[in-house]
Amino acid sequence: MSKDYYQILGVSKNASADEVKSAYRRLARQYHPDVSKEAGAAEKFKEINEAYQVLSNPQKKQQYDTFGSAGPAGAGFGGFGGAQGFDFSGFEGFGDLGDLFNMFTGGSPFRGSQGRGPQRGSDLRFDMEISLEEADTGLDEEIEINHLENCQTCKGSGARPGTKPQKCPTCGGTGQIRRMQRTILGSMAQVVPCAECRGTGEKISDPCRDCNGTGRKKTRRKIKVKVPAGIESGTRLRVSNAGDAGLRGAQPGDLYIFIFIKQHPYFEREGSDLVTKKEISFVQASLGAEINVKTLTGSAKLKVPAGTQPNTTFKLKNQGLSQFQGRGKGDLYVQVEIKTPTDLSSKQQELLREFERS
Repeated sequence: MSKDYYQILGVSKNASADEVKSAYRRLARQYHPDVSKEAGAAEKFKEINEAYQVLSNPQKKQQYDTFGSAGPAGAGFGGFGGAQGFDFSGFEGFGDLGDLFNMFTGGSPFRGSQGRGPQRGSDLRFDMEISLEEADTGLDEEIEINHLENCQTCKGSGARPGTKPQKCPTCGGTGQIRRMQRTILGSMAQVVPCAECRGTGEKISDPCRDCNGTGRKKTRRKIKVKVPAGIESGTRLRVSNAGDAGLRGAQPGDLYIFIFIKQHPYFEREGSDLVTKKEISFVQASLGAEINVKTLTGSAKLKVPAGTQPNTTFKLKNQGLSQFQGRGKGDLYVQVEIKTPTDLSSKQQELLREFERS
């Protein structure tokens, strides 16, 4: 065989039709020349399509498995009409290249371009830094953001009061136009946003003076945010419809608030548990003692038994952080560090030597 089509698609000879199609779609998405920036992507894509044309056709597949080729011209791309005969038969239901990109990237071939009709407003981000104590109790906070709101003069239409936007004559109000583009793979249809109306489907001949026809104005707004108790650093909270207003009355975007918790001077966080260190004396470790330990909300008593060794860890139940969604409290883990005296008197030194000899 001049080419191993099974190897090209990464499937076995016993692969089902669905497995062949799935492999083709995955590879086509990766190597399509309008998507991939890799060197040789166009040639790789042609080879992938060639393999799929054979393995997805029962007659051609049988001939290929028997004779090592699928047509009188051998296993070559020209056997299917060359680049001019290229098709997307593996993408049934996707009418044109614009639809193909909808599958690949969730949008048109022009990423970030507007789709048909008014465009949804942009999402916004706000970073909020809180203390560990605030993460424990939760808090209600009022923040200020700058965002785009609908112009009150034109009510978001962009047209001067008393007038209305008109249907775009270029796209007929669809917001999109179809055009043919010649590529190395032949002529392909693309659906792109209308440049005349920028994808809105409307033309404004008499724009609003307050917003210059955009339908939106930059404003500063206060928003109340409820931060739940037990929240983790890096958690994202969403405030629906608090982002930028959409164009021509379209749905506004959302506001995403990212929570970051400040480093605490005494405690390390491990989920809903807290970890801290406490220094005790050599005598306390040897004879035992009851000591005060700082907690997030005050202090607590901890019994240190006689003979405690360095780096021993004790647990104080329910002295950690509030668990998310009110499922109780975590624990506080206290690691004791034994302080070695450095300024002993002669009598103290002698007592220690006597202790060592006993």
